[in-house]
Amino acid sequence: MDETIRNILAEHANLPVDVTKLSDKDDLYRAGMTSHASVNVMLAIEDEFDVEFPEEMLRKSTFESLAAIKVALGELTGS
Repeated sequence: MDETIRNILAEHANLPVDVTKLSDKDDLYRAGMTSHASVNVMLAIEDEFDVEFPEEMLRKSTFESLAAIKVALGELTGS
């Protein structure tokens, strides 16, 4: 799952830094991800993992780090 999320971030987050250099806890917004890019990341995650983020999960904090994304995906997939 880690590698897949990192690939999505590399393709859709428009980060000016190498995604492989970020730790799980690094703030993606501080690394340069915009709110618009976070929507693209969300849509790509939904497509890749065949999930849909419910309205209550559509918060900045859900997509602020790789760790936060993994927690949200775990809740959605039951893993």
